Amino acid sequence: MTLFVRRLSLAAVAMAPALLTAQRPAEAPTAPNTMARPIPQDQWPAWVRRTPVTDPVLLRIMNEGMQQSKAADLAQVLTDSIGSRLTGSPGFMAAGDWLVKQYAGWGIAARKENWGTWSGFKRGALHVDLVAPRTRTLEATMLSWSPSTNGAVTGDVVVLPDFATPDAAHAWLMATRGKFVMINAPNITCRSNAQMAEFATPETMTSMRAQQDSLRVGFNTRNVAAAGLQDSLKLYGAAGVVTFGWSNYPGINKVFGSPRQRVPTFDLSCEDYGLVYRLATKNQGPRLRVDLQSEFLGEVPVGNVLAEIKGTGKKASEIVMLSAHMDSWEAGSGATDNATGTITMLEAMRILKRAGVAPKRTIIAGHWAGEEQGLNGSRSFVKDHPEVVAKLHALFNQDNGTGRIVGLSASGLVGADTVLRNYLSQLPSDFTQWMRYGGVGTPGTGGTDHVSFVCAGAPGFSFNALSWDYGSTTWHTNRDTFDKIIADDLKHNATLTAMMIYLASEDPTFMPRTQLATLPAGPSGTPGTWPTCVDGIRNTNGYRR
Repeated sequence: MTLFVRRLSLAAVAMAPALLTAQRPAEAPTAPNTMARPIPQDQWPAWVRRTPVTDPVLLRIMNEGMQQSKAADLAQVLTDSIGSRLTGSPGFMAAGDWLVKQYAGWGIAARKENWGTWSGFKRGALHVDLVAPRTRTLEATMLSWSPSTNGAVTGDVVVLPDFATPDAAHAWLMATRGKFVMINAPNITCRSNAQMAEFATPETMTSMRAQQDSLRVGFNTRNVAAAGLQDSLKLYGAAGVVTFGWSNYPGINKVFGSPRQRVPTFDLSCEDYGLVYRLATKNQGPRLRVDLQSEFLGEVPVGNVLAEIKGTGKKASEIVMLSAHMDSWEAGSGATDNATGTITMLEAMRILKRAGVAPKRTIIAGHWAGEEQGLNGSRSFVKDHPEVVAKLHALFNQDNGTGRIVGLSASGLVGADTVLRNYLSQLPSDFTQWMRYGGVGTPGTGGTDHVSFVCAGAPGFSFNALSWDYGSTTWHTNRDTFDKIIADDLKHNATLTAMMIYLASEDPTFMPRTQLATLPAGPSGTPGTWPTCVDGIRNTNGYRR
């Protein structure tokens, strides 16, 4: 290297931080989220402890969880190395094997317990190009359970229309042979709602909102009228289906899928979907070349992973449970839905073992399968194990993202309210100062696995986490990846869970199950009702989504 080049390189390195600082835009002001702030000390409720913890077991749990945490390392393997975990997929099977192996390495008994079968699906590579009227590689994501194209396929693009008559629908379907069909409304703009609110005139906002609403309603009507479209497109020889699932932010889409798909189906980014849609509706001849690789593996056995630390003494037949589903959708890595819940429970079990906890009650960790298809794993467990439900002292579930646990209620069990307040009051204030405890609360309505137990009258409780904009950024999206996990919050949650499980395992009295006599009315004014238990769907044939 010449002296000149060396000096030039050193100068560039020296200047880089200044250049980066100069180019960095000013950050927009952010309104504080009160849930992300601790409760002010002068407002602490009675269940926030004012004195240091002296229980030696709680101190060992806290030290192991906060100073010797393995949570982030475990999460990295699950999300990066194993990846997404669609029920019935190789990734799902690998995750179950990995969990059992991790537990065995810590001296904790664990096993897989099958509850049925599901459509096995192996995801391959996907490449989508616009080849006319110009060339552009598109950002695309395969829907779960999409059939393969069996090699690259090139075809024109058409948009699902309104059908005036059955004859018109038949004529249109006849013309879809070899073509890709767009079935969702595009976005008029792919800018964020925040940008529109900041920069658009009121007139522009009103006009664009009206256009977008009209498009959305129109396509919803078209899709309702086109029920069974996948079967028809298969019959008439369409090349594939193009979808779009906007999640309110640029670059983020919600991507699902169904074993009922009959033709290759993939999602396009907001910008690329809009591009192809405009070309198609303006008769500018868009053509796509698509190479979608996938493989169906038939109906494969699927089940939950159960880990157990046996209780000692007279209360060993009673159960305390940790609960989280291990399956995920596939567009991302299933990081916050629900690798974080899975790792919270896995790490909590490790902490309990390392802390030398010899529980009075038996502790079981349930890592559920098939949650994304309707709580199938946990529902099947409840159906298959009435003896566990009868002896269940408490179950703690986590399934709403990476944030610190800040919420908990007694799920509509009146007597459990007092018990949970007592548990919280024994924990270090480092944990409980963040908690907005919800009292008796109400039973869940079916959104996650603790409801499978609550419907049976068992004490199932949900740990509610800080949002981190879970609903739009990561929940079922193509951006639900390891980098979205907040390691400090994950460590915090696993430690909190371990302490709550320990306290529940040692409680001298059994959790009361008296239900709230009158549940709050819903939005329509109809009185609330306790959720009804149903069995899990045990095979793909019973699945209708």
